Amino acid sequence: MDIEQQYRDLFTRAGRMICRHSADVLNAPRAAAFADFGRQGFPTRRTEGYGYTDVRKFFEPDYGLNLNRLDVPVNPYEAFRCDVPHMSTSLYFVVNDTFCKERGSPEARLPEGVIFGSLRDVAEQHPELVGKYYGRLADTSRDGVTAFNTAFVQDGVFLYVPKGVVVDRPIQVVNVLRADVELMVNRRVLVVLEEGAQARLLACDHAMEGVNGLATQVIEVFAGAGAAFDLYELEETHTGSVRISNLYVRQEASSRVLHNTMTLTGGVTRNMTRVTLAGEHAQASLCGMVIADKSQHVDNCTFVDHAAPGCNSNELYKYVLDDESTGAFAGTALVRAGAQHTVARQTNRNLCATRRARMYTQPQLEIYADDVKCSHGATVGQLDDNALFYMRSRGIAEQEARLLLMFAFVGEVVDTISLEPLKDRLHRLVEKRFRGELAGCRECRGSLKP
Repeated sequence: MDIEQQYRDLFTRAGRMICRHSADVLNAPRAAAFADFGRQGFPTRRTEGYGYTDVRKFFEPDYGLNLNRLDVPVNPYEAFRCDVPHMSTSLYFVVNDTFCKERGSPEARLPEGVIFGSLRDVAEQHPELVGKYYGRLADTSRDGVTAFNTAFVQDGVFLYVPKGVVVDRPIQVVNVLRADVELMVNRRVLVVLEEGAQARLLACDHAMEGVNGLATQVIEVFAGAGAAFDLYELEETHTGSVRISNLYVRQEASSRVLHNTMTLTGGVTRNMTRVTLAGEHAQASLCGMVIADKSQHVDNCTFVDHAAPGCNSNELYKYVLDDESTGAFAGTALVRAGAQHTVARQTNRNLCATRRARMYTQPQLEIYADDVKCSHGATVGQLDDNALFYMRSRGIAEQEARLLLMFAFVGEVVDTISLEPLKDRLHRLVEKRFRGELAGCRECRGSLKP
């Protein structure tokens, strides 16, 4: 079956509609991206970088797409109750793949000069600014999902922080999947921090129960010299959800970027992170936590390009796999010739709670400089029998002992979070997840349910 053909036909029929409901800046690369998609198609397990996830098959269902941008009759600001409350964030919503501008939304508390909002709207208001960055990192000729997303995307989120401005208040974006049919959404995120700027962004993915869907997402982050940016992604959907996300980051001299992706619940998740350390003394920290059970599948793929001297990268990914779930991690750190004094660390630790769970890991180093400090390592194991015996000998029930050991195992990743309210809340969510008490958007289902 030619899965790609249905989307070629759709783009041919609906191309004008897609462009009409988007902005000129987003439309400019659309035709070239569609041509790139036509040459590549969707990735399969034979595609480089996709060896552990057959992405192509997840595009086979006959999904609905809201290309005509019909309104979703819900105000999430009134209906949604987040699992990470009381964080004093600037809160925004993306319903399916449309930035929400409902009445009743809170007034933004952003410093002067900071721009945040709908990518489509900002592209219409500031085409020169958005056009300078949009699509510059996300190379459609190298990745079929990125090409597909660029061809079909119509809206998303844009964040711009001018030179020297510090956004003290974290920005929180809640992505809500809501529909009465199987739905595909294509989102875009563009983040630009100029020299010395600072900001923190928390993105939470939620899906209404009973709604099966596929979300593609492409994120581009530009961190100027001396800029600092934290990106936290929290996935809390359900087993009928498929998430495919590609993150591209470019860092200039002495910039600092932290990316922490946390998968608590979901169906199939495939995250790709590609970081280019383009300026001297740039620092990148990539962290990931995965808790999977049933038949859940989570795949994290990273590539860190040390293109300048004196840069530092640190990767830490931890998985806890239960039942018949599968996990995958493939990480590459490239140290280019001339990138002396590089420090690159890559760690992947995995815990299989049952013999039916499967973990695939492939850490790699590619080094073309001789004055560097680089290390990588991966482990796959089960709970420590000696630790279990020790805890049980002191009166702790076996199930409780197992929960405590698993909780301690992933705690190192949670502790990388610099937002103390989020860190505290995540510790509680992780504990509830291990106890089987976490139920996604349980507090908002009734009011947002289709």
